[in-house]
Amino acid sequence: MTDPALTPLPPHHSQCLGCGPDNPAGLCLAVYRDGDAVFTDITFDTRHRGAPGLAHGGAISMACDDLFGFVLYLVQEIAVTRTLTVDYLAPVPLDQPHRITARLQHQQGRQLHLEATGTGHDRITRFTATALFLIVDHDHFAAHSRDTDLQTMLTQHQPHDHKQS
Repeated sequence: MTDPALTPLPPHHSQCLGCGPDNPAGLCLAVYRDGDAVFTDITFDTRHRGAPGLAHGGAISMACDDLFGFVLYLVQEIAVTRTLTVDYLAPVPLDQPHRITARLQHQQGRQLHLEATGTGHDRITRFTATALFLIVDHDHFAAHSRDTDLQTMLTQHQPHDHKQS
């Protein structure tokens, strides 16, 4: 159960693979802001199975990548993943809750350096992640989008005015 004082954040768009509530193949992450961080509570299940009884590394990395996208709400930028690294520190059991928390480490020009930690209900840190996101403008997405998801996603952010270099 989450603290009622925490701020829930809207999904990127309804069909987002990580947080979209209308994507039956997605993770349907519910994400909250807590100060300068965002977090989600996730329980990987048999849809996310890798080795028997364990979450697939791809499902874990997808959750981290999508959660990093919510840090963009805090920094008020539109950006895309350039690199994503997940360090798997311990097996991630299925059917056990985990909290993933992400935040901005620092910004350098168009580069956003992000970090995340995944901790089980038993307080064991099972994975960490780092990412480099690059700030882009609306045109980056316009050529690839044919539906209203682009407009929905872009209106969720109140980006600073940047020129892409």
